Formats: sequence, C-alpha cells, structure tokens
Amino acid sequence: MAGKIIIERLEFQGRCGVTEEERRRPQPLAVDLELECQTEPAATSDDIRQTVDYAQVADRIVEIGATQDCSLLETFAERLLTMLFAEFPIDRATIWLRKLAPPLEHVTGSVGVQLERSRLAHQIQDAGPTPARFLTQQLHRLLKGKALDVAAGSGRNALYLASHGFQVDAVDRDEQAMAQLATTAKQRNLPNLTVRTVDLERTTDDRPEFPKLEYDVILVFFYLHRALFPALIESLKPNGVLIYETFTIDNYLRHRHPRRWEFCLAQNELLRLTSNLRVLSYDEGEHDGSHGPSSVFTAQLVAQQAGPSSLPHESA
Repeated sequence: MAGKIIIERLEFQGRCGVTEEERRRPQPLAVDLELECQTEPAATSDDIRQTVDYAQVADRIVEIGATQDCSLLETFAERLLTMLFAEFPIDRATIWLRKLAPPLEHVTGSVGVQLERSRLAHQIQDAGPTPARFLTQQLHRLLKGKALDVAAGSGRNALYLASHGFQVDAVDRDEQAMAQLATTAKQRNLPNLTVRTVDLERTTDDRPEFPKLEYDVILVFFYLHRALFPALIESLKPNGVLIYETFTIDNYLRHRHPRRWEFCLAQNELLRLTSNLRVLSYDEGEHDGSHGPSSVFTAQLVAQQAGPSSLPHESA
C-alpha cells in the first residue's frame, strides 16, 4: 500500500545566493516535502523501522543546509532530492524549497522552486551511483562503526555508509575505479572513506585486507568468490554484521547473467557458506534492484557474528 510522508515548513539556516555577499551569511530557508513510499508494512507492524522516519529526513536536510552552500535554489533542491533517493526507500518526492526573507524590495512573502520526481526518473538523470536497495532497507540493523565494502566497484554502497557516519574501507581490484572513488569521496567531503586496490582472488592464505575482529559491518554486493568466506567471517567483530547479496542460479537460467553460472549461488548455498553466523534476515528469489535487469534473482542475507560471551577462547 502506497502512502505519503508529509513535512510542512521545515525551517533552517542555509547559505544560498547568486552573489558572494548573500552566501557569506546564513539566511532562513524553508522546505515542504511529500514523500511517496510503501506504508503498509509500518501500518501492520507499528514499527518505525518499516517506514520513512521523518525525523531522520528533517535532520539530514538541516545538516546539508548547515554544511553546504550554492548559488541557486535549484541546485540546493537537486542536492536534497539526491540525498532523499539515496538514503530513504521512497518512490516519488515533491519538494518546495524557498527563501523566507529574499533580498528583493517588493517581495513581502517568500520565493522558491518546486520539483517533483520519481525514483526512476532521478536515477536516469543522476549520473552518480545509488546504493543497493537491500542495504538501505537494512541500515537500521547496523551499529555505526567500522565497515568494509568488498569488491566495491563504483563505491555506491561505501559512499552511502560514509555519508551516514561509518568509517569505511573500500577494496576492489580495479585501480581506476578506486582512484575515482577516492576523488568522489574528497568532493563530497567524506574523509572517513578510504580505498585500497586489492586482488581479492589471488591464491594465498595471507589476507591482510581482512584483519581478524576488525569490522562492525562487512558488505558484499554482486560479487562471489567462495574462498573468501572464512576470512570475511573472521574479520567481523563480536556482534558484527555481514550483509550479502548476489545472483542465484535462477538468474543465470532466466537471464543468462552473469556470463558464467559459476558466479551464481546455488539454492541455499549462501546459508551454508555462513552457517556459523546467526541469520537475522534471509530471502532468496526475485527482487527489484538497480543491478542488471529491472528484476533479478538473488539471495539476500544479513547475518551476525557471535557476541563476546559466546566466542571461543583462544588457547594460550
């Protein structure tokens, strides 16, 4: 069931103006939002984690207003739309952004811009990568701390977690992709994201990129190298969480993607590969996604390392 989250007249101080003088000092801005999203899960469960938390939306808008400046309201509104689609599970957004005290002699009210856009239209327009939908849905399960994005690629998921305050290490074998990700992180003022070029499939038992008991969160999306699973699991801190999604054999049979069936999980294989972790969420089937066809067959797993009391003690 689709519904709307509505925020009326969220006021904050921001720097927006064509002239340098106008941008030099904060001025009162206001935004009104209509966010279309699926409301049925929250209506049934009475659980804030199953819907868009308007308090979090408001906090992020105020944060952006306090840390960024721009010449045009249109630019500011686009930045807000990009944030909303990247960080919240919304299908369509309408935003009205305005200056409450514009420097115009004959204007006694406000001036502003109004934009309306669907998620799909924004993805087509926006050249930047958007995070995996499964990750945004599971963000509430993650304890903010140190995260590792394995086979990070363009870095869409690493950037998403870094923007939420995680200390993120991104690793991938593509040196050019890692250089571009480092540049993007710098442009977005995300010093908490670091990158490393690593050949994840080299034949060796030495895995310095996976220190033991190092990470609160480990992400793997649309990448499968079965030999890495022991190192991934050992690299989780007590109570650390592994989030994993990649193709199942059904996707190969129906879409002939990826190009080789060995890159796909067999039925229930992901559960077997992580059998010594506690499963928090698991689903195997057809899912909407931003990778490949409009719908893909994947396995989606959230699993947790044992807590301190249940970890085996090392012998002296």
